[in-house]
Amino acid sequence: MNKPWLSRYPDDVPETIDPDQYPTLMDMFENAVERYADKTAFINMGATLSYRELEQRSRAFAAYLQHDLGLQPGSRVALMMPNLLQYPVALFGILRAGMVAVNVNPLYKPRELEHQIKDAQTETIVIVTNFAHTLEKVIKNTPIKHVIITSLGQMLPCVKGIIVDLVVKHLKRKVPDYHLPMAVSMKRALKLGSQHTYERPQLSGSDVAFLQYTGGTTGAAKGAILTHRNMVANVLQAKGAYGPVLSEGDELVVTALPLYHVFALSVNCLLFAEMGGTNLLITNPRDIPGFVKELGSYDVTAITGVNTLFNALVNNKHFKQLDFSHLRLSVGGGMAVQRAVAEKWKAITGIHLLEGYGLTECSPLVAGNPYDLKDYSGAIGLPVPSTDVRIIDDEGQVLPMDQVGELQVKGPQVMKSYWNNSDATAEVLSDDGWLATGDIVRIDEMGMIYIVDRKKDMILVSGFNVYPNEIEDVVALHEKVQEVAAIGEPSELTGEAVKVYVVANDTSLTSKELIAHCRQYLTGYKVPKNIEFRQELPKSNVGKILRRELREENEQQKPTS
Repeated sequence: MNKPWLSRYPDDVPETIDPDQYPTLMDMFENAVERYADKTAFINMGATLSYRELEQRSRAFAAYLQHDLGLQPGSRVALMMPNLLQYPVALFGILRAGMVAVNVNPLYKPRELEHQIKDAQTETIVIVTNFAHTLEKVIKNTPIKHVIITSLGQMLPCVKGIIVDLVVKHLKRKVPDYHLPMAVSMKRALKLGSQHTYERPQLSGSDVAFLQYTGGTTGAAKGAILTHRNMVANVLQAKGAYGPVLSEGDELVVTALPLYHVFALSVNCLLFAEMGGTNLLITNPRDIPGFVKELGSYDVTAITGVNTLFNALVNNKHFKQLDFSHLRLSVGGGMAVQRAVAEKWKAITGIHLLEGYGLTECSPLVAGNPYDLKDYSGAIGLPVPSTDVRIIDDEGQVLPMDQVGELQVKGPQVMKSYWNNSDATAEVLSDDGWLATGDIVRIDEMGMIYIVDRKKDMILVSGFNVYPNEIEDVVALHEKVQEVAAIGEPSELTGEAVKVYVVANDTSLTSKELIAHCRQYLTGYKVPKNIEFRQELPKSNVGKILRRELREENEQQKPTS
């Protein structure tokens, strides 16, 4: 197979990785805690957790699951919490017990939570008090038998933890009343587990490590079965692509994306643990002033996030005053990184904002811009080591690299299947291992992949394909635009027309001014016909702008005949 991207790899990026270097994530973890025992693994709200302490507490948690709850290897254990020190303790405890971690978005509504718990057949959940009321509403309809509960301050030093919990519950009123009489505190679970002997299970790379649910923005969430081998492979693929600019045992990565999201889980938590790095966990990244203040207290070497997060940072005046002399790596994923944001980021930090690409079904990393990038490329980059890609048309025929079609991926990071959903699996995964991503792309002569758009988001104007990413990128170049989303809306004249929703950073911005701007960069049928100004745009809990919600809202506003 022709692999033009190999010639574009920097010299120190390997063509392949060994996905069996570590038999399981358990082995990878044990290797890390042995090598970096006295180094700081995680920081949250000023409190630290060394690799030695992480090993001890995760071992106690694993023993609690094994002995006090009597769970067997392969049992699913749900994790429903934001970025806290309790997360890695519970996560590595689950994995070390040979069990399956089921990440749950803590902001789920009761219906969403019930669906995921029932679908995953989960009997045990670890949850933060802030969201316990949601669980209470549905627990009788689920298989849940064991509830392990914690608070935001439970793993902080005693006095600070008490103060945090009092403020969160009584001043900010962020802990609604709940009644879960069977719940055991995580603090007690660790104490009980420490009294037992941890029994190391026999696992292989083919055993399931995660049921990682898709966001559900296109229907009911599906659980991607990600094995230990899938996840180890993706960690090593990320290390192959970006390891040359990182130093083992000497990194501090900002983890603002929630660890329940597969991007932060793999690239932040697992990769930097394998390398002996420190994760700075940000519990509430939406508090930009507080976030920026915390960044100023550390010598940050790496940061990951989504475009909306980076956009918020570069528009914060205090962020521009921080010291970026230690920063070596900035990676954006989850959504397209806009040129305007990338250029502002480079101007402020001196470091390129490298766009990466992945999906839950690929553990998630598929491609990323090379670390030696000189300028914004507009591409999602090159396939990571040991990854093959191809483009197909609507009939499933493989197209030349320079054509536009659906991206398919093959590699050791591709999921085993969807959980208990053979029909959905068959729709995206072929017998010979090719995964259909649903993304429309083109690949240039050097192997750089350019996202054109999602199939479902494409706008059809007078028979011409219009891709929202292109429109959004142009609109975002206007200096008075802070955020933008583009959708298609029905048009009697052209079938569909382009509508954009804009959050302005200058109230003097008008539709006329913005349309004139777009006409400088876009051919006529791509120029927005309708512009609606908003104070904010709907986003997922990881910061993706939800075009789907805007489309649905727009449809509801149509006059009835």
